[in-house]
Amino acid sequence: MNPALILIIDDNAVNLKLASLVLEFAGYHILAAVNAGEALEVIRRTTPDLILMDIALPGMDGLALTRQLKADPATRQIGIVALTASAMKGDDLKAKAAGCDGYITKPIDTRKIAGQVAEYLVQSGNEIERHP
Repeated sequence: MNPALILIIDDNAVNLKLASLVLEFAGYHILAAVNAGEALEVIRRTTPDLILMDIALPGMDGLALTRQLKADPATRQIGIVALTASAMKGDDLKAKAAGCDGYITKPIDTRKIAGQVAEYLVQSGNEIERHP
């Protein structure tokens, strides 16, 4: 079994780097994208086991990209977790309505995110393997 492949989509370089480093340290393979167009290119080349999706992306936002991915039979099975600083009441419901399978608020808790990712992988039906 191979380590889970996680695609992190975030236009903030610091957030992207932090999440990538923490999850790599936990044994996951990480792909990264800074906008929807770049994310679609990555997904055309490989199918991630899980996507951590920033909602506030330049151009096409994360909710629109989630709707597009969930509408496509080739990508609808990929688990998508909103990874966002939008923590207002009802934002989690908007993310779920767009097709997100989960919701993690930023700033991320570096002690918890690997476990949260593992839970979402199991929920999406992906077996996990990590190499800490």
